[in-house]
Amino acid sequence: MKRVLSPFALFASAASAFAQTTPPDQPILPRTTNILEAMMSAGPVIILLFLLSIVSVAMIVIYFFTIRRGAIVTSGYMATADALLRKRDYLGLLAVSNRHGEAIARVVQQTLDFMTKNPSADFAQAREIAETEGTRVATNLHNKVTYLADIGTIGPLVGLFGTVIGIIRSFGALGSDLAGPTRYTLLSKGISEALINTCGGLAIGITAMIFYAFFRGRAQRLISDLESASTHIIALLSLQHSRRPERSPVLLEDEF
Repeated sequence: MKRVLSPFALFASAASAFAQTTPPDQPILPRTTNILEAMMSAGPVIILLFLLSIVSVAMIVIYFFTIRRGAIVTSGYMATADALLRKRDYLGLLAVSNRHGEAIARVVQQTLDFMTKNPSADFAQAREIAETEGTRVATNLHNKVTYLADIGTIGPLVGLFGTVIGIIRSFGALGSDLAGPTRYTLLSKGISEALINTCGGLAIGITAMIFYAFFRGRAQRLISDLESASTHIIALLSLQHSRRPERSPVLLEDEF
């Protein structure tokens, strides 16, 4: 008569058989306990990714304080400039512009400085000076934002470079004459290095492109505000210039 084993007995016998077939001297592979250890073991390319992440974070923080409306146009300066222009106090407006750091103040400063040094010049030339300075400020804003787009492009490429290195190491482990456990350890290490570098490059690229889109939209709005403020200032200067009676160059220089 056959003996019927219970399910628990069958499981115990299977576990015992598996333990007997497992080599007793097989080394226990070390495991990564946290993300930091995994990143530190991801090869030298992770250092470049770490530096790129620091640069991108620093640029984002700086742009939050520099690419803002207070650095381009302020209502206080516009009110002061409007009042001084209506009084035709050009020297007072020039002194106020020298004390302010807004972009519109630099535009007014360059324009008034040109008109002061060249009292006989045509007003179209003064308008061209204002437009040139405004274009320079707009170009600087665009160039600042473009740096984030460059990091967003370079980051994934650096991560791809680390991925290729990790894959090369993995295939090198497969083609080696090492024992089974050591070979598989090197293979998994190469795959882990490849995936970590890929993840790091994508994280840097995605973050940089998100903030690039954000600051690009903000820069375009600020440039529109600067163009509007510059047009207002130039219109007031043109109005005052057209109402001014014809005088000798010496009197014009005294007036400015």
